[in-house]
Amino acid sequence: LRAAAQFHLFYLFILSESSGQVTVDQTPTVKSVSPGESLSISCRFSSAPGCSPRACISWYQQKPGEAPKLLIHSVSSRQSGIPDRFSGSGFGSSFTLTISNIQPGDAADYYCQSYHSGGVFTQCYRAVQKPLTHTLQ
Repeated sequence: LRAAAQFHLFYLFILSESSGQVTVDQTPTVKSVSPGESLSISCRFSSAPGCSPRACISWYQQKPGEAPKLLIHSVSSRQSGIPDRFSGSGFGSSFTLTISNIQPGDAADYYCQSYHSGGVFTQCYRAVQKPLTHTLQ
């Protein structure tokens, strides 16, 4: 028997309480990724952050019952102790978190956070593990 676990990534919700001058891309996204594959999560804004993007784009991971954990700050800088499977990239108003060689333990909510002149914008995605499927060989 071979077990194949999969992750489903889906748009969860947007928090955008501010002056209303900036919007976050709310197009629903659905992806399935098997362990060992890569997963990219995009975060897009209607305008570039009001501060230097190098200083105000962060990515967080939150598992059930735990506080959010900072993964990436300043667009592409990994927080101390974060595996190099996690990487951040982007510029202007579009940013991406990439998880390489995804593992079952990566199942969590992932937040993109950006600071704009009108306030703080947070976009959340959830990656969850699909129940194991068994294949007879």
